[in-house]
Amino acid sequence: MAIFLQRLLYALLLWLALPAIPLRLFVRGLKERGYWRDIGERFGDGAALAPHAVWIHAVSVGETRAAAPLVERFLAQGSRVLLTCMTPAGRATAGQLFGDRVQLRYLPYDYAWAVRRFLRRARPARGIIMETELWPNLVRESVRAGVPLYLANARLSAKSAHGYRRIAALTRASLQGFSAVAAQTEEDAQRLRELGAARVMVSGNLKFDVEPPQSQLELGARFRARIGQRPAWLAASTREGEEKLILQAFSREAPAEALLMLVPRHPQRFDEVAELARSLGLALQRRSEDRPVSAATRVWLGDSLGEMFAYYAAADCALVGGSLLPHGGQNLIEACAVGCPVLVGPHTENFKQVAAQAVTAGAAVRVGDAAEWLAHARALTANAAARQRMGEHGRRFAEAHRGAAERVFRLVSGDHAGLNG
Repeated sequence: MAIFLQRLLYALLLWLALPAIPLRLFVRGLKERGYWRDIGERFGDGAALAPHAVWIHAVSVGETRAAAPLVERFLAQGSRVLLTCMTPAGRATAGQLFGDRVQLRYLPYDYAWAVRRFLRRARPARGIIMETELWPNLVRESVRAGVPLYLANARLSAKSAHGYRRIAALTRASLQGFSAVAAQTEEDAQRLRELGAARVMVSGNLKFDVEPPQSQLELGARFRARIGQRPAWLAASTREGEEKLILQAFSREAPAEALLMLVPRHPQRFDEVAELARSLGLALQRRSEDRPVSAATRVWLGDSLGEMFAYYAAADCALVGGSLLPHGGQNLIEACAVGCPVLVGPHTENFKQVAAQAVTAGAAVRVGDAAEWLAHARALTANAAARQRMGEHGRRFAEAHRGAAERVFRLVSGDHAGLNG
């Protein structure tokens, strides 16, 4: 009875939300025009797809990058790959990474009729859902269509687990629809088992397997040449509210020769952040201007996509965004892999274990606020040996945790060693 009532309530909420979807897409498209394109795909329509592909769903940019090593393994064995996402930025990232080697689509909203339409068009051989995207109708209709589903790189915080317990019957049914679950950590695995996942293994974090492309390292060297010998401090993947704290601390305390490389997480906020910097009297240049950084420039705005490895390679140290304010923290693994000293704020719930391990390994330092970030950045600038030591610790840390992509690839290919249940 509980599962029937929860499915009924879920269906009712979806139908109530349906009239608001066009308005939501319109409003989001005002800042990111990609939301106005390929709308039919969000309801299961779109051009014909080659059948029997390995279907991988990565909701946005971070998940798409994490999926890259897995995509490459399937392509290398000759499989077709269908990659779905939910955001234009995720789709653009997939296009940059894979070009026409994969089929790209938006995943339909979780209406049973839209999911069925998508599955009829795609006819995938199997599906891999990145991280913890639990869409009840997607799982149910995939099972009905005979498409094996796998949950990969799964993570679940205690807070999220508590929320899922409120709809325990629907959550259990959805988790049990997966052929197997590959969790990032044992903590994640245990929470998923408690919610009903039947076949779970600990695979590690796929993001460790994303190696810096040589082209990005070379671009980073060109960035550094444009910057010159001045101190270059990166604030990477910053979230709303953080830029103001960072820019205020920088304008008050940073030496005149220091350059702040500021890369907001969301492209639609580039203009807003540029205006904020100018309002504080800080001379600003944009990466998109594609010219040497003037000696008078205080802030270099990273208004580009797909170049984060290059920014890390060019910087003396990096504050990883989403961590100064309670946004959960962004991915610090990329900075470690490049050998860039990492600073993180107090809020790293999305990378709780990774952040703790990086600090223990000497690859990262935790700071309490923007003022403490700036003090550590100044200290690292003055101590080349400390920067080199942190960078080397970061590279070793990243290398030591690789292997998740191979474990997930084997799981999806039929090797179920390490599964419980």
